[in-house]
Amino acid sequence: MARALRSWGRALPILGLLLAEVTEPQAAAAQEVIKLTPAQVERLGVRVAHPVSSRTDQTLPYPAQIVIPTPQLWVVSAPAAGMVTNLAVARGDRIHPGQPLVTLESPSFVSLQRDYLHALAQEVLANQQLKRNADLFEGKAVPQRVLETSQTEARQASIAVAERRQMLHLSGLSDEAISRLTNEALISATLTVNAPQAASVIEVAVSPGQRLEQSAPLVKLARLSPLWAEIAIPAANIRAIRPGAQVEIEGYATPGRVVLVSETTDAATQTILVRAEIPNTGELHPGQTTTVRISFLSAGESAWEIPYSGLVRRGEQTSVFVAIPGGGFRLVAVTLLAEDQDHIVVSGPITDKDEVAIGGISALRGILSRPGAGQ
Repeated sequence: MARALRSWGRALPILGLLLAEVTEPQAAAAQEVIKLTPAQVERLGVRVAHPVSSRTDQTLPYPAQIVIPTPQLWVVSAPAAGMVTNLAVARGDRIHPGQPLVTLESPSFVSLQRDYLHALAQEVLANQQLKRNADLFEGKAVPQRVLETSQTEARQASIAVAERRQMLHLSGLSDEAISRLTNEALISATLTVNAPQAASVIEVAVSPGQRLEQSAPLVKLARLSPLWAEIAIPAANIRAIRPGAQVEIEGYATPGRVVLVSETTDAATQTILVRAEIPNTGELHPGQTTTVRISFLSAGESAWEIPYSGLVRRGEQTSVFVAIPGGGFRLVAVTLLAEDQDHIVVSGPITDKDEVAIGGISALRGILSRPGAGQ
């Protein structure tokens, strides 16, 4: 805005003289054409440049940050209260399924094993009592209600064993380890927490000697492919970007795709979040910043890059002044595809043969909008 005001201030003395020189036939509002002689163009300080062909499938570069997709993040927590005795991994390690992560000394784990063995013993007793009462019932030595009571007690004992077995599963014991406990009745105070699947260690939340409550976080894990590129797009440029558009990261060979165009605008920056999913071959790292280009045009369309100073905004409409044969300029509507502080990319009825005004824009707008210019 300050640059436009300075340019307008310099053009005022010259513009005052030229307004008298531009006759009614010289400004046709229907075509938004300004007729000017070469001398008038020079005195207005109008400068021109040829549009430069831009890639027909990509925007200007936008800054982006590489982040881990939230569905690929999870936390391994302590299955029982206890003390950390050993850490088998560190931040940045790649781990495989079943790999030990943390070792705990846990009195609670001892209680879980004891309760399981006790439930097993109760189940054996209940089944034995059921068998005896069934034999006695067949010999008519006990009534049916005694048999039914034994059946209920045996069923409840079986449920208790299933419950205690599941608690051991939640503490990280495998079926093989539970079978060994069942057969040998060897209770251990050491609990090893293993990796649930292949991943990378993002954060270690504990240290040796630390005492923990049940469900306290131990290690944060993540899968690092694919990753997300989160891109802040100026709200004025968002119409050119659609979900599914190809995204290319500077210096990275594998392209990604837009998976989200946010429906909300950041009030502080007036940008809209665009999220792209990028396959990761190991060259991308969460937290890094980079630049990306996003596809926005269909096949057959052309895009042109010109200096930012050539852009004419009128409300939501964007245009450029294009030189016409015989002297003067025509205001041509274009679609703004991308912009930064120095350049814009547009599509519309212009070519690299045209001359687009990039200086003296304020003077041209003043002539075009003067009362009676199109009469």
